[in-house]
Amino acid sequence: MTPTAGPYAGTARLDARRRAIELDALADDPRVDLLVIGGGVTGAGVALDAAARGLRTVLVEARDLAFGTSRWSSKLVHGGLRYLASGRVKVARESAVERDVLMTRTAPHLIRALPQLVPLLPDLLRPGQASLIRAGFHAGDALRLSAGTPGALLPRVRRIDAARTRQLVPAVRTDGLRGALVAHDGQLVDDARLVVALARTAAQYGASVLTRVRAQEVTGTSARLVDALSGQELTVTAGAVVNATGVWAGEVDTSIKLRPSRGTHLLVDAARLGHPVAALTVPVPGSTSRFVFALPQQLGRVAIGLTDEDAPGPVPDEPQPTDAELSFLLDTVNAALATALTRADVRGAYAGLRPLIDTGGGSTADISREHAVLESPSGVITVVGGKLTTYRRMAEDAVDAAVRLHGLPARACWTARLPLVGAPGHRDSRPAPAGGVPASLLARHGGAAHEVLAAGELTPLVEGLDVTRAEVAYALSHEGALDASDVLDRRTRIGLVAEDAERARQAVGEVVAGATGG
Repeated sequence: MTPTAGPYAGTARLDARRRAIELDALADDPRVDLLVIGGGVTGAGVALDAAARGLRTVLVEARDLAFGTSRWSSKLVHGGLRYLASGRVKVARESAVERDVLMTRTAPHLIRALPQLVPLLPDLLRPGQASLIRAGFHAGDALRLSAGTPGALLPRVRRIDAARTRQLVPAVRTDGLRGALVAHDGQLVDDARLVVALARTAAQYGASVLTRVRAQEVTGTSARLVDALSGQELTVTAGAVVNATGVWAGEVDTSIKLRPSRGTHLLVDAARLGHPVAALTVPVPGSTSRFVFALPQQLGRVAIGLTDEDAPGPVPDEPQPTDAELSFLLDTVNAALATALTRADVRGAYAGLRPLIDTGGGSTADISREHAVLESPSGVITVVGGKLTTYRRMAEDAVDAAVRLHGLPARACWTARLPLVGAPGHRDSRPAPAGGVPASLLARHGGAAHEVLAAGELTPLVEGLDVTRAEVAYALSHEGALDASDVLDRRTRIGLVAEDAERARQAVGEVVAGATGG
């Protein structure tokens, strides 16, 4: 199989036509260097790493890009402070380094510096806890320095007064408020958008990115692929196979034993908290390292999370939050709010499963977030564990293992200096067009905004949502979306609030029908 030729050669454009062309090419010549199974952040990262090294790479995803855990995160690109607090220095250091790569080279257009604010309230913190948090924040700042991240990008830890605290988080309680401790971390505009950018950049380097294609009968050098849209089947032979299916890894390789944990968030209108510009950080009672965060998000929302609960049993396509988790999140965050939130304020909720390696007993909160690259008896290479921030290092380690174990003809990894689609320095990026471009569009697309403008009209889909028809058209013509669900749930995130999705569904359907002729 040769890299994509014709109108798609060297382009980051993903659409239905490219998918069909590449499936046909794979049927004609089913030999590849690396087959990647799974289209989440890790699988997309593996595909980019491999393609950028010159390997003939195919990524298959049974559903859509970012269908699983990768779209259910807190959207934080964090420096590993929590892991430092629990003594996991290696994973904390790795997080800080990878955060720097993302914020300075790989995807700075998708990430902003987010103040994280711990209010100093008399009954919120135990005696001595404020000093412990301050020490932790300073240790996190030392990690930032060691990773080379400039203070101009992530400001140093500081204490602010009560007035400034209320400016950053207007809904905070004021009785006894003595100000706040503030540290900064990175925040993605959207986790699913990072996955799409990775997959598109991989495609630009010659990878075939095939969604709605399921891998069956997987071995270390082959798999039977089934196209869910046409029913077409073909058997691929590969120099190596990487299993990057996250919580579904055990279904591909039965030698893998995972212990998923569920992280739940609820969504409220940002207006309900006074449109905060910082993350309100509230200690979980009885814990020294866990917090509940109220995180400002796109589309006028605040996400409040997160939990860490055992999630045994079959892995669902879309995990569901429990009533107990929603109560826990509301009760914890309300301890720091002037006016309590109620269930009536909850606009939506979501849950994701962390693919943690089963290490036996204890709480899932105590299981290391360090990733592992494992070779099964069948020869399949599985990459599992880790977290969104460290996807690039996980991908590098997985491809290194494939190259070492199977003698693949690959160059050295260079993704630490490879800008993604839309990032400054990417060959297709352009300066922001002068005037008339919504700030939200620039935040989601960066240097690719000029392509979005050319794709359709800038009129909003529906009143009250800053998503335009042009972005929907672009999702179909460039970002690999195949239907309305891909657009609502993984390219725009409108679907996180069911009421918003219903209001937007007809308009999205009209754009989809116009693009597909349906």
